[in-house]
Amino acid sequence: MDGSHARRFFLEPIPTFQRCYKALHAIFVDDEPLDQVARRFGYTPSTLKSLASRLRPDCRRGVATPFFSPTGVADPSDPV
Repeated sequence: MDGSHARRFFLEPIPTFQRCYKALHAIFVDDEPLDQVARRFGYTPSTLKSLASRLRPDCRRGVATPFFSPTGVADPSDPV
């Protein structure tokens, strides 16, 4: 089984949601420094900090994030 396309999907995160997901994962799960993660994924530190700060309250409220919403856009009325 040739996994080169699938491998590139993870190694070259181009789509916005995938890149954002991986950057936030690096911050929250891998505990990497924000500045280092921002540089690696092509964000400014302030932009990545903003993304992280918007994610926190959604998670606390149990609101689906765009990463897990079937339409790619979180609907606050949908149960998680």
